[in-house]
Amino acid sequence: MAAAAAACGGGAGAALAGGCRLLLLLLLLLALWRAAALPRGMLYPRDTPSRERKELGGLWSFRADLSPSRDAGFVQRWYRQPLRQTGPVIDMPVPASFNDITQDPSLENYIGWVWYEKEVLLPLRWLQDDLNTRVVLRFGSAHYYSIVWVNGVQVVEHEGGHLPFEADISSIVQDSPGIPCRITVALNNTLTPHTLPPGSILYMNDTTRYPKNYFVQNTRFDFFNYAGIHRPVVLYTTPSVYIDDITVTTTSSDSVATVQYQVSVVGSTLYSLSLSLYDQEGKVVATGDGPAGELKVLNPNLWWPYLMHETPGYRYSLEVKMQAQVNGAVLEDVYTLPVGIRTVHVTSTQFLINGRPFYFHGVNKHEDADIRGKGLDWPLVVKDFNLLRWLGANSFRTSHYPYAEEIMDLCDAYGIVVIDECPAVGIKMSQSFGNKSLQHHLVVMEELIRRDKNRPSVVMWSVANEPASELAPAAYYFKTVIAYTKALDPSRPVTYVTEANYAVDRGAPYVDVICVNSYFSWYHDPGHLEVIPLQLTAQFENWYKTYQKPIIQSEYGADSVPGLHSDPPLMFSEEYQKAMLREYHSVFDKKRKEYVIGELIWNFADFMTNQGTTRVLGNKKGIFTRQRQPKSAAFVLKERYWKIANESSCLPPVIKSHPLFLK
Repeated sequence: MAAAAAACGGGAGAALAGGCRLLLLLLLLLALWRAAALPRGMLYPRDTPSRERKELGGLWSFRADLSPSRDAGFVQRWYRQPLRQTGPVIDMPVPASFNDITQDPSLENYIGWVWYEKEVLLPLRWLQDDLNTRVVLRFGSAHYYSIVWVNGVQVVEHEGGHLPFEADISSIVQDSPGIPCRITVALNNTLTPHTLPPGSILYMNDTTRYPKNYFVQNTRFDFFNYAGIHRPVVLYTTPSVYIDDITVTTTSSDSVATVQYQVSVVGSTLYSLSLSLYDQEGKVVATGDGPAGELKVLNPNLWWPYLMHETPGYRYSLEVKMQAQVNGAVLEDVYTLPVGIRTVHVTSTQFLINGRPFYFHGVNKHEDADIRGKGLDWPLVVKDFNLLRWLGANSFRTSHYPYAEEIMDLCDAYGIVVIDECPAVGIKMSQSFGNKSLQHHLVVMEELIRRDKNRPSVVMWSVANEPASELAPAAYYFKTVIAYTKALDPSRPVTYVTEANYAVDRGAPYVDVICVNSYFSWYHDPGHLEVIPLQLTAQFENWYKTYQKPIIQSEYGADSVPGLHSDPPLMFSEEYQKAMLREYHSVFDKKRKEYVIGELIWNFADFMTNQGTTRVLGNKKGIFTRQRQPKSAAFVLKERYWKIANESSCLPPVIKSHPLFLK
């Protein structure tokens, strides 16, 4: 609540005046409601001496509900029997989007309920109740609304397409050892004014122009609304008394660092906890006990961003051991959490990591690729990180939704700095600023912070992208979302990404860093590269004069069709994309000496969008093609990013000796 009071503007009198009294009351009520809504942690499933996991990726049975009302699956209770007995099914890979897998055009743009099913045999040792084993079913994400049954019994329901959810299924599976466990998922990708992202359904009732019951999904964002089970599905075990959540925050000085921790245990109040912090050589550097405390680390290895230190991404391992007495038996649970020691601080002109100025030279991305859509694909993920490091990029924003945990793990390990964005993209309609939308937005921020709070790579939360922040309701809406986010996590700055004019943006007073998108000479004055220096300079100066906060150019760019050339540069040619970048860069180089703290190109790679007269097989603003081949602009950006990296006083003297430096 202290963060909420601060967000209201200073002293106690200001904090309790007018709308702030309502804000604090709302936050108090939501905090009470939150305790019931998200009672548990969401630790990533790991194999430990006390835990096992079983991956459920591969082929699942799949069926789209093609009934006019899309409700046949519920009316006929498809979850009560094997899906193949309800009608025709096809094989569907998981994880993957379903849209591009088949040759059926109706599935490409399908809106409504689809059904997945998987049968799996569990190890007998998981099913012996006398061993006090807990069995959990976990989904990394499924887009958008999910209902899950196990052997015909509903176990969980979840709204949101980009964050994990899980259910304890012990009592169901342990009742029937040796029988296949049938997992059924009903998934709906419909977006409404109150979902994140929002959307609307438009019914075409003119039967002289459209088929009967014809409708389309309208959205206000520029990427394809892929759907499906996009991230890994796993079964994992814990003891019946188990470590439910761990929270760490870190501080450091020249020679000593502290790791503050909180551990929650579920299943018993009679337990003991011991903690050991290991360095990368396996040496214990600090120990502790109890559910909360502080570990002191002498001469710590700090977590540094890529190209800011010789050993970026340094992480310790925090091993937490729990012992509990249950019915005369001793249960032990062990969980190991990677921990990076680093600090973040924002001034009026700088972004500091471990007390040193950090300049974001990076990209915006999408989880998007041929065939698999938004499905997690390890070869693609590793390729993208190799390209990022080849480029000399030190950061990216998770535009415009939280990315897979597996991607975030690599950011932690490689030292890639992340602006972690929730899926609040395309908030344009006035009804999307009401209480129903606001309540859901707060839940999403809770789920995101619960998942990513311990990640050293995450240095800032972004609560939205390009909302209609000039509308009157936006002031209260973003004041509340930002205050609530800070109350959940006081250790990180909060922003959102704006395209509004500085003079009318109603949410900007509440952010810590100004993130602004602009496309001068593309969407504005198209074809006129000569306007960029004047307009971009004015943009920066107006924002800084108004708010005295550091600024990130969070998007800029131009479409280019690979292989299309023109001299002099014309729009959509590779030469025009390069020329636009250079015009922007000349202004960045002046303003980064003052208060501009970052530049993130739009986009890392071409990506799919809805069909339209301005999109030829998707958005072509990538510096790489969708197949990850470089366009000319990639080499312009690579040269620039390595030059900026070499200028940093935080680097070792000979950066070209770095094994990832490629000429």
